[in-house]
Amino acid sequence: MKRWSVLAAGTLAVFGALGLGRFGYTALLPAMQGALLLDNTQAGALASVNLAGYLAMSVLGGALASRYGARWVIALGLVVAGAGMLLTGTAEGFGTAALWRGVTGVGSGAANVATMGLWAAWFTARRRGLAAGIAVTGSSLGLIFAGPLVPWLLATGAAAGWRTAWYLFGGVTLAIALIALMVIRSRPEHETVDLATAYGAPAHGRGEGLRWGLVYRSGPVWHLGLVYSTFGFAYIIFVTFFIKRLVAEGGYSRADAGALFMTMGICSLACGALWGAVSDRIGRRLALAAVFAIHAVAYAVFALWPTPAGFTLAAVLFGLAAWSIPAIMAATCGDVLGPRLAPAALGFVTLFFGVGQALAPSVAGAMADRAGSFAPAYLLAAGVALLGALGALTLRPPAPPAGEYPDHAP
Repeated sequence: MKRWSVLAAGTLAVFGALGLGRFGYTALLPAMQGALLLDNTQAGALASVNLAGYLAMSVLGGALASRYGARWVIALGLVVAGAGMLLTGTAEGFGTAALWRGVTGVGSGAANVATMGLWAAWFTARRRGLAAGIAVTGSSLGLIFAGPLVPWLLATGAAAGWRTAWYLFGGVTLAIALIALMVIRSRPEHETVDLATAYGAPAHGRGEGLRWGLVYRSGPVWHLGLVYSTFGFAYIIFVTFFIKRLVAEGGYSRADAGALFMTMGICSLACGALWGAVSDRIGRRLALAAVFAIHAVAYAVFALWPTPAGFTLAAVLFGLAAWSIPAIMAATCGDVLGPRLAPAALGFVTLFFGVGQALAPSVAGAMADRAGSFAPAYLLAAGVALLGALGALTLRPPAPPAGEYPDHAP
């Protein structure tokens, strides 16, 4: 049962790192924007700074885990993310808000990449997609948690309600850090794989050093990274400005917008596990293409059908496939390079993903300020998602290398 308790703790880690640290900002954006007198470009820049911090640490997350162990990297990453959230609640302007959002992103990147890299060691290819899919539902829990809670805090706390929400998010994340430290282990106790091997390149002989270049010279890994960048760019536009568009352009109250945000989270609860399992059955390439196509339709509907029916349809469509691409990517890295290289490969492709999602909010915010609406930004997201689908269809990963771990006893 140990691997399932590790999976549960990893899911909580994703909830703190992403569900609260990243998507909590979506729920709080309108209130923060009003209180700090931010335009849409600045609001997008706050998201970009957070994602740039995430990008910086996602590159180093696997390397840190190889030296100190995933358990410690996850726990300390959550501590940094929680502290960043607490300090975001003290922000008095754009500069201090950007600083603390960046700190939150640094912690989130370390915790999330180290968490998602665990599954190649704990689960074989037959269950790897399912495990990664379960873990990414931590993001769904964030939407469900923040959707109804934030409007209530804003209503009861008046102008300071958004600060109270950040204090609460930070406190919850610090508690999850303690749980992660107590429960998570980097590998099964009977597994003798060295951590540097599990989180880096394999040593093909006992006397050889780590061969990181095997990851960075892999054509399929670069291809995966480029596909992953389109997901990062497109989805972060949809999620970051979701409530802002509903409130500012759709005539929604904050409570109604939060309720739809929660509905999207509920719809997304099973998406990672569902599509991860589907990818185990039909292949990563077809599963990725299908998910990208669903996302493209959701973004286009959100842009072109600005009514409650259209917004609801877009939220449900996105929710049904929301976090499945990271889950499939984590599994694909294990398929392409094996469990010993999978976390290093995941960290590398996350670099591409991070660049896409760090650029997108600033671009979308500037487009909205110029056009007076977020509709053009959502159409851009739809087009980029279609490019991702085409890129996924052209994937031709090689057969996984020998050396899969035997399935660990539950």
